Amino acid sequence: MLDLNPSTYYHRMANEGLERIYGGGRPIPGYSFDTNGDKIFDGQIEEYIMELIEGEAFGYGYYKLHIMLERRYNLVISPKKVYRLCGKLDILKPQRQRKIKHPRRIARNHELTASNQLWEVDIKYGYIVGDDRFFYILSYLDIFDRNIIDYHIGLNCTGHDAAFTLKTALECRNIDPNESNLIVRSDNGPQFISHAFEEACIELGVEHERIPPKTPNMNAHIEAFHRILEDDCLSINEFETYAEAYMAVVDFMDFYCNIRIHSSINYIPPAEYYQGVLEGNIASLVVRV
Repeated sequence: MLDLNPSTYYHRMANEGLERIYGGGRPIPGYSFDTNGDKIFDGQIEEYIMELIEGEAFGYGYYKLHIMLERRYNLVISPKKVYRLCGKLDILKPQRQRKIKHPRRIARNHELTASNQLWEVDIKYGYIVGDDRFFYILSYLDIFDRNIIDYHIGLNCTGHDAAFTLKTALECRNIDPNESNLIVRSDNGPQFISHAFEEACIELGVEHERIPPKTPNMNAHIEAFHRILEDDCLSINEFETYAEAYMAVVDFMDFYCNIRIHSSINYIPPAEYYQGVLEGNIASLVVRV
């Protein structure tokens, strides 16, 4: 009449009230077996677990503890049960926090009519003969006016260095993060796919786009600058110390921005072109990239 399976009915009669304790599932037996078929009660298993974590299994998670219980004490026990017992003992290790993966924006075509619309960033390596080691030069270049806005020189270069230099570059151009429409283009180097750099871009109101792999032509302006840096500074000097290399690169950056004329901006130094366009004394050129 009730369309109720007899086996279900008798199960409910036999286990009345257990649903509230065990959530409606199979009751916890309170023991496991070893490989000899002997019962090992949960209290004893909990002692085994504490012995393990106080010994060579210190720092293990529940799954490795499950392996050790099988190997050391010949228990036949599931990882889920070890997880439950570890939770009861309050010894579960905290779960690792999932890091936010920032979406990748592919570089696209742009038409530039003013400064601070699109910057390119990349890293160049220099060599110190005296110390037999390399050093890093990370530069931000404005494609419109070809200025190196700011740069980092160091024996190391991380995502934090790239982020800090971006912040100082914005300060050099007096760009308000709340009003910035700036796009920064990079390759897929570890510094530029790091969380530190991506989070800095979000905080500073900068859109970060990355070129596809094996397409350095899409970062052509900073690559061209690096060729000039190599030919006119790095390759013609043998640096004995890092301090010597540092000063040579600083002097070159000043020469490149303020003195060296650039054919793509009507044979004017980048700093002069930037200031002239800003003041309305020089007609700006449209740049398509």
